[in-house]
Amino acid sequence: MQSKKIVQIAYNALEEKKAEDIRVIEISDISIIADYLVIANGTNSSQVQALVDNVDEKLSKEGILDKRVEGSKNSSWILMDYKDVIIHVFSKEDRLFYDLERIWRDGRDITREELEV
Repeated sequence: MQSKKIVQIAYNALEEKKAEDIRVIEISDISIIADYLVIANGTNSSQVQALVDNVDEKLSKEGILDKRVEGSKNSSWILMDYKDVIIHVFSKEDRLFYDLERIWRDGRDITREELEV
């Protein structure tokens, strides 16, 4: 499956569970680790876990299994690695602290509308 389709499914799953500030950054031109980063945050640890669970469920239904997950149920940052798509789900505080958007600022921000094309 195309990485863009994985991003679409993940974005919708995050949105469905009311993730805050969902960002998609295309990094295929600047890095070999993935094509896209998806970054979002929840308001508390329960919501962070609900976001991760929903992404996993929606992608699993499409036959897409995660390559690796870093972080536990009590973590405030969970990384889901789907090979060409890496999904980061943070608590609000950790997202501000680690500021991945700044680190990957050379990537291209992808809008919600671009995902639907």
